[in-house]
Amino acid sequence: MNPEEFNAALRGEKRIYGTLLVSGSPFWPKVIGDCGLDFVFIDTEHIAFNRETLSWMCRTYTALGLPPLVRITDPDPDKATVALDDGAAAVVAPYIESPEQVRALRGAIKLRPLKGEKLQATLEGTPLEPALNDYISTNTAGNSMLINIESVPAMQNLDKLLDVEGTDAVLIGPHDLSCSLGVAEQYEHPDFLAACEKIITTARARGIGAGIHFWGSIDEHARFLDMGANILIHKADIILFRTHLKAELSQIREKMGDTRDTGSGEQLSI
Repeated sequence: MNPEEFNAALRGEKRIYGTLLVSGSPFWPKVIGDCGLDFVFIDTEHIAFNRETLSWMCRTYTALGLPPLVRITDPDPDKATVALDDGAAAVVAPYIESPEQVRALRGAIKLRPLKGEKLQATLEGTPLEPALNDYISTNTAGNSMLINIESVPAMQNLDKLLDVEGTDAVLIGPHDLSCSLGVAEQYEHPDFLAACEKIITTARARGIGAGIHFWGSIDEHARFLDMGANILIHKADIILFRTHLKAELSQIREKMGDTRDTGSGEQLSI
C-alpha cells in the first residue's frame, strides 16, 4: 500500500500487520519484502539510526509498498518534520500525556509547511485561506500521526488527547505502560490487560486506529486483536532471528549429541 492507503487503513476496520526493523542492512528489504507485511516500524527512539540510513530505509520500503512508521526520539514537533523529510509515511510520538503535545505535533505533521505565527494562529483556530488549505490538504495527504499511550496520565487524559484533530491512531507502549501501572513487565496482570482494553476500545469507538507493539506468543498477540486493535507490530527482526537461531542450533546439537560451552566452564547438555 502507499502512504495514503496506509493513512486510511489506520482508521479502518481491516487489521494491518507490521514488524520492528533493527537491521539497517541494504540486503534486508529483499529478504522481508514478501513476508506478508503491510508496513514496517522503524524506531529511532531506541535504535541508533542516523538520518542517511533512516532516509534510504524509508524510501526503499515505501517503494516496495511497505509504508515506514517511524518513532521519533521524543514528542518534539521539529523531530517529526525531520522524520517526514527523511521519508517517513507516519510518525509515532513517544510518551504523550497532554493535549498540547498532540496539538504541536499536528502542526508539524498535518499542517506542513506552515511555521511560526501563521502556524500558531491556525492551531488556535484561525481559518486558512481556501487555496492554502487545499494545498496543505494535498501536501499532507500521506502523513499519518500516531501517539504512544504508555502511562497512567495518558490514559486519564485519553479523551482530551483524542479530541485534538489529526490523530490517526494510538499505539500502546507495553513496557512503559506496565511500569507506570506499577506492574513492570507483568503483561498477564489484570491491571495491564484492562488498561490495554480501555485504550483500544476508547480509540476505536471514536474511529481512530489502535495498536500495540508486542513480542510475546501468538495467543498473546491475538488477545490484543480480540480487544479490537486493528494495528499489530509483531516482534522485531532481531527477536525473530534470535528465536530461530537458538532453536535450530539447539536442535542440531541435540541431534548430534553435542554439548555447549557456556563460557563459564559449565557444560550444558542440549
